[in-house]
Amino acid sequence: MSAEPILEPVMTQVDPIDLLSTFEKASPMPIRPEYVEGTAMVPPQANDDHNHGAGELFYQFRSAGIELVGFGNGYRAAHGDGRTMALIIPDFYVRRRRPTELDESYRKANKGWYPIDMIALVGEVTSTNHETDTGPKFRTYAAVGIPVYVLIDRHSQTAHCYTDPVLPGDDPTEAYYKTDTKVTLGDPLPLPAPYPTLDTTPFLTD
Repeated sequence: MSAEPILEPVMTQVDPIDLLSTFEKASPMPIRPEYVEGTAMVPPQANDDHNHGAGELFYQFRSAGIELVGFGNGYRAAHGDGRTMALIIPDFYVRRRRPTELDESYRKANKGWYPIDMIALVGEVTSTNHETDTGPKFRTYAAVGIPVYVLIDRHSQTAHCYTDPVLPGDDPTEAYYKTDTKVTLGDPLPLPAPYPTLDTTPFLTD
């Protein structure tokens, strides 16, 4: 896979779920494309530093007794009229619940995507596509009201805990988080209760 994200604007009459399925079937290698703000994208292949750091954060949540932390699931956000707003696979997340029968029915109806309202905390670790995590995904997570967004920005060497999502109108691209707790990588990143303060030293580079 390319080291850069592959982006493809989506025509409004095409169901993004079907389009991403077509991308997956056509690819000669395993991919899991996403859809954010009207654009289908194939994220770049994560390197070992990215995966090691994300794994360390997962372990910190589990060690703190947060049993519903996870990774790998895809989540669908919808507009008020039911149209797909976004299809996202976060680097890690904390769920509000284990999937119910209704959640599994939703996943089946939407070809593998769970409802995004299952998520209480979402986390991303930037790769070469850091603009996606700091822009479209930032706005999308705020628009759907996810209370906490943890961002490890390896590009700026900072870590963020975004809280207090705001959607000022009907346009999800105008959404934002009102509060940004920001530290330099290597410093502890405090999160709201019941979550632990995160050790960000795994993301320090020589």
